[in-house]
Amino acid sequence: MTAAKVIRQNEYFKTVVAVVLVVAVVFGLFFGLRAFLNTPDPALTVVSGSMSIPYDGNDNNFWLTMATPFDRTLSVGDIIIIQGVNPKDLKTDYPNSDIIVYHRPDDPSELVVHRIVSKEIINGTIYFQTKGDGNPPEVWPNPATVVDSWGPIPQQDVVGKVVMRIPWFGWVTIFVHDNSLALPAIILIILLIVIIEFVLPQLRGKKHPQRKTDPTQK
Repeated sequence: MTAAKVIRQNEYFKTVVAVVLVVAVVFGLFFGLRAFLNTPDPALTVVSGSMSIPYDGNDNNFWLTMATPFDRTLSVGDIIIIQGVNPKDLKTDYPNSDIIVYHRPDDPSELVVHRIVSKEIINGTIYFQTKGDGNPPEVWPNPATVVDSWGPIPQQDVVGKVVMRIPWFGWVTIFVHDNSLALPAIILIILLIVIIEFVLPQLRGKKHPQRKTDPTQK
């Protein structure tokens, strides 16, 4: 039996290969989504209740997570799927307009998820007025005169439009982000699993039992 065949038949080698394949699939899926959806941010977690209808002001609209993936409402803990589009093709017929993701003008590092209220063209550039569906002072649908305080959004600041929501799964991201010990704890758990499953058996000289082929063996 060749050395290569022995390695391929080793259970630990198979496990390592499986882990590598899972990681490759995850990264491949992420970068594939970026290419397919034509945006550098194909998925985000909703961390604010500003797009929840109704919005009770405390970001805890758990019952809204029961809405369908294509429902108008976005709730805290949702993962949203974003598609890059030509700004000219965005729907602006409020309140049935598109929900867009854009860089906030007064803080470009922050991404905002709000609905288009109206648009205007200035010197060939499209600008969008936006508003959170659940934001006060008016209940949904807000009058078209009620818009975000930071002003119009130029087309180059638009990342894309929301095409789908996935309830609940974003809470993992929120938990890790809001708890400084969460990520180290997850890493520690993974390390413990690896030690218990792979390192300790090797140190103890433990081998996987071989399947009996002789029916007379006991």
